[in-house]
Amino acid sequence: MNNASSTDRAGLIGWLRAHRNWCLIVLLPTVLIAAYYYLIAADQYESEAHFVVRTSDTQPAAPTGLGQALTLVGGASSERDALVVADYLKSHDAVSALQSQIGLSQRYRRPEADIVSRLWFANPTPEQLQKYFSSKADVDVSTDTGITTLKVRSFRPEDSYQIIRELLKLGENRVNTLNHRNYANAVAMSQQRVQEAEASLAQVQGRITQFRSDERDFNPQVTGTSRTTMVSDLQGQLAIARAQESAMAAVLAPTSPQLTATRQRVAALSRQVAAETAKLSQGPGNVATGMGAYEGIKMRQEMAGKQLDVAYSALQHAQDDARRQQLFVVPVVDPNMPVRALYPQRTKIVVTAFLALLLIYGIGWLIAAGVREHAA
Repeated sequence: MNNASSTDRAGLIGWLRAHRNWCLIVLLPTVLIAAYYYLIAADQYESEAHFVVRTSDTQPAAPTGLGQALTLVGGASSERDALVVADYLKSHDAVSALQSQIGLSQRYRRPEADIVSRLWFANPTPEQLQKYFSSKADVDVSTDTGITTLKVRSFRPEDSYQIIRELLKLGENRVNTLNHRNYANAVAMSQQRVQEAEASLAQVQGRITQFRSDERDFNPQVTGTSRTTMVSDLQGQLAIARAQESAMAAVLAPTSPQLTATRQRVAALSRQVAAETAKLSQGPGNVATGMGAYEGIKMRQEMAGKQLDVAYSALQHAQDDARRQQLFVVPVVDPNMPVRALYPQRTKIVVTAFLALLLIYGIGWLIAAGVREHAA
């Protein structure tokens, strides 16, 4: 029995010596890797959630399958905005918020975490914490369905669940911030145009008030119409008086008191017609000049009023567009509380390492064999 054992041990030692290069390059590293992952590496639990970022605006042609169902639930998906949210969830802003709200670094320095995979720094810099967290979180946006898949790993199930819930809240807050910012940017230009139109209209109305105060005439158009009517009436009376004068001059003596009175009436009406006609178009403050200036101001007032109506309409249109383009997050799969540790994938890692080392050894062996053959 002892002789057989000695023979087997001697055979094993001989095999190892004969294949010492393979053992050093392939076997030993594989054993060390397996020892770490099976004996030392801590379990890691992964929590996962799915959501989509959508707009209130609907699309005329909905996609099929899950995308169609989501469109019916609420608006159209926005892949671009989903990528924006995904980029934010991996940013230093999100990591800093997690650190301040739930103590991210402490959750990755749990006692059960092994020395290799744990966060090494008790007070990491923002860059160190972001780099470490990026290895524990994954955000992927599907170009087909627009669904964003968020995965987070940690050393305790409750930590993964808490971190992913906080990340979703941060994502929703970021979407709300984007909505406020987009709304403000969309309506800012229209609001400025409304303010300019209101200022222009107020300026024109001020000029009208100043004109009425200076001219002491509330409405030159009404005044001009009244004076024109009065002149027309006076001219009618003057024509009648002149006709009476001509008729009396044919039958009465030139010194007749009736003819004299009629001639005096004609002369008075002539002076009054001349005076009122002069007020219409001659001298300072005449009706024609006043009406021209007043109509010019009224025309500017109408233009300013139309510009204000257009500005109000544009503002309403911009507000409606901004509301239709507002984003919101629709949960598809809520975060789960992991029960079984899925990481590290020990067997997969060890087998992959063994095959990779074996490939390296094989390539090296072929190169060495070629060199020896060439040297011989």
